[in-house]
Amino acid sequence: MKKYLLFITIVFYSFQIQGQTAQDTLDIKRVALAYIESQHNPNPKLMESALHPRLVKRSVFRNKETQKDYVSEYFAENMVILAGTYNLKGDKFPKNPAKEVKLLDVSARTASVKLIADAWIDYMHIVKTNGEWKIINVLWQYNDVSQHE
Repeated sequence: MKKYLLFITIVFYSFQIQGQTAQDTLDIKRVALAYIESQHNPNPKLMESALHPRLVKRSVFRNKETQKDYVSEYFAENMVILAGTYNLKGDKFPKNPAKEVKLLDVSARTASVKLIADAWIDYMHIVKTNGEWKIINVLWQYNDVSQHE
């Protein structure tokens, strides 16, 4: 019995040591919000600060002619350009855009996040490299799946 309790204690403390801190939670949320807010108010530098240079953003669309699905991919460079150009006229989002960040799982160096915005949902993988949290993967879809056709 003592060995069992010792084992449980060691496992418990090892998870505490390797788990997230309150600062990690704040930083992960800040990065997810920087991603969407850099599109609300065109800010390529803010977008760039949130992204790992190897970011890939993907979604699935259907080709209208062939009726076959294909995967669309964007990379960090595309997203930085998008942040500087997408909403220049201020007409792509409502006056008070929705932005809800849900932490799905957080470990010492990785996090899974769900960002719920006005027209879409983004699932993000965020990694901690060199002491900073950065978005490395995004899988997204429109709320209205007919927009994927």
